Amino acid sequence: MAGVKFEQAMARLEAIVGELEKGDLPLDESLRIFEEGIRLSKNCLKVLEEAERKVEVLVQDKNRKKQLRAFTSDDIAVPDSAEDS
Repeated sequence: MAGVKFEQAMARLEAIVGELEKGDLPLDESLRIFEEGIRLSKNCLKVLEEAERKVEVLVQDKNRKKQLRAFTSDDIAVPDSAEDS
């Protein structure tokens, strides 16, 4: 499961939820795909936590100290030429 990309894992999770919501699977099959979903969700959470740590490192204040804050639209750099349009 380590080689599964985040987007693929999320797509499979959505499919699993859909299958479980239908409610027409036998119990053993429901448990099997539920376990698969738990593994996928843990993998996705790990990937998201790693991405969050990378963002925290990239977002620094002027003194180069780590600054933790929520990402806002102000964080998106707009080229000067785009502002004049």
